[in-house]
Amino acid sequence: MLKLKYHTHLIECGTDEAGRGCLAGPVTAAAVMLPDSFINEILTDSKQLTEKKRDLLKPIIEQQAIAYSFSHVMMEEIDDINILNASITAMHRSIEGMIGTLSRKQKKPQHILVDGNRFKPFTGLEHTTVIKGDGKYLPIAAASIIAKTERDLFMDRIHEEYPMYNWKKNKGYPTKEHREAIRTYGITKYHRKSFKLLPEQYSLDFTFKDHK
Repeated sequence: MLKLKYHTHLIECGTDEAGRGCLAGPVTAAAVMLPDSFINEILTDSKQLTEKKRDLLKPIIEQQAIAYSFSHVMMEEIDDINILNASITAMHRSIEGMIGTLSRKQKKPQHILVDGNRFKPFTGLEHTTVIKGDGKYLPIAAASIIAKTERDLFMDRIHEEYPMYNWKKNKGYPTKEHREAIRTYGITKYHRKSFKLLPEQYSLDFTFKDHK
């Protein structure tokens, strides 16, 4: 089972993101504070779990967490500030949102556990970056579940608008099917224009397609 804490004497939260390598859709982050009594033998990195197990864990985390929040950073902002900054921005907004849900009687986190090796200081809180932290610490793993499932829900919704890209299945990742759809239909308002959408991309029609 994953560890609950990095610093046993501090109140901690975990944060992680999903969708960083996608060609379409937002990058989504979550932040989660878990109680000291939290135990779950299934919870680990969302990428190591089936969709069924992620959907099983999501309500458990939401019910048992002291607090949690998630945030989408949309395509236009990704294109404007780049994907690394967008990922960190999403994490910051999630932490801020999570703190905002705490009551006056609840203590705020003192330390942030961050998945990966890149982060920018969040005002007033210490942080530790942990490479592959979503497979090592429960708060990061919980955040990875919330981020992944919420982003998947977003992609499922926009799939209904543009079904030819099959985002319900590929979630916006650069699969062969997704790239073939881009080659055939062009891009949509949900595609990240700053990304290399096609391997042979020299120029691409950035006119949004309306296939309704």
